[in-house]
Amino acid sequence: MDVLNSTQPNGSAQGRLQVNVTANIGLIPIQNANITISYTGDPNNTLETLTTDSSGQTDTVSLDAPPLEYSLTPNSPMPYSEYTLNVTAPGYEPVSVSGVEVLPDVTALQNIEMTPTETATGDDETIVIPDHTLYGDYPPKIPEDEIKPMDESGEIVLSRVVIPEYIVVHDGAPTDSTAPNYYVRYQDYIKNVVSSEIYATWPESAIYANTLAIMSFTLNRVYTEWYRNRGYNFTITSSTAYDQKWIYGRNIYSNIDRLVDTIFANFLSRPGVRQPILTSYCDGRTVTCNGLSQWGSKYLGDEGYSAIEIIHYYYGNDMYINTATAISGVPSSWPGYNLNIGASGDKVLQIQQQLNRIAQNYPAIPRVAEDGIYGSGTANSVRVFQGVFNLPQTGIVDYPTWYKISDVYVGVSRIAEPGQ
Repeated sequence: MDVLNSTQPNGSAQGRLQVNVTANIGLIPIQNANITISYTGDPNNTLETLTTDSSGQTDTVSLDAPPLEYSLTPNSPMPYSEYTLNVTAPGYEPVSVSGVEVLPDVTALQNIEMTPTETATGDDETIVIPDHTLYGDYPPKIPEDEIKPMDESGEIVLSRVVIPEYIVVHDGAPTDSTAPNYYVRYQDYIKNVVSSEIYATWPESAIYANTLAIMSFTLNRVYTEWYRNRGYNFTITSSTAYDQKWIYGRNIYSNIDRLVDTIFANFLSRPGVRQPILTSYCDGRTVTCNGLSQWGSKYLGDEGYSAIEIIHYYYGNDMYINTATAISGVPSSWPGYNLNIGASGDKVLQIQQQLNRIAQNYPAIPRVAEDGIYGSGTANSVRVFQGVFNLPQTGIVDYPTWYKISDVYVGVSRIAEPGQ
């Protein structure tokens, strides 16, 4: 890491940071956790001290960041400031995260999971976030065909594209048996990879196009059971030579968080091909490839290209956006229409019951009458839920809100999540 840039952001720009703290067993927010923030290169100089509320969240704070143009131009100095967070809470083992990447003009979200003292191994958790892929030195992707053979091997086991609840990420090269495997929720995996592969300061259409490529690449690995058919016990790796960059414990960004929640069931298709396309992409500067250029997509976004126009520019006009209808791990699928004041029926009742269960863990969310009628009380509870989970506070259960409520409900209803 560049200590000079880490300790001296070199500019008057400001980024924002919010910290969310939960227990690592069940989705339990930790209130009154204490977070100290320092520059990664100067960990003994505390810049801010924050405390979590009943939802396990801190206030959003402004922090120094380098000039915006650094993240908008390749080969610039480090475009983000690196911060270290030290987190403590009564009854939990301390956690330290160094290298939290704060970009200018966007909000970084750092999720912290803490281990209860009675189940801890005795070692404090220390997470070190390495350089961003566009700034650091990582191996280029080994070229692969975008469509995997289906007829000869008989290895394809899925009859349709399903959005998985979890994927298993091997944190290293496929043959590295010492690398750990992590169970990661699918949306969380995508948010992590997008935040690791491109900058959140880019135009929204470029972020959208890159997110589509990342999701399609991931779902191709899921659909073809690529690694499991080769005797491995994981879905995908974190190696840029084989897959795409995922970084354990890293921060994401609020705009990427919202975008993925809105489009997480999408992927890229070609006519007559059932499997999601294995979409190759690269930075387009230090590495070139027969696919999307990350920096090139940024410039196309600057010029007003839409996400699908960027996709067509790199992959051809026969590439289109598809949507998976099957989503694992949710009590029931989105009804196909928004729920708002005046709505009634079983779908409204389901949302009310789920909100009341979530409110047991997140008491800031008002409990509602379970009467199947979408009144002002239900709308207010939805609005507070949306605020806690970084969604637009409309009070309307739209597609991303439906699935976020389902996702959180499943999380708080489980005694424990799958282990590593």
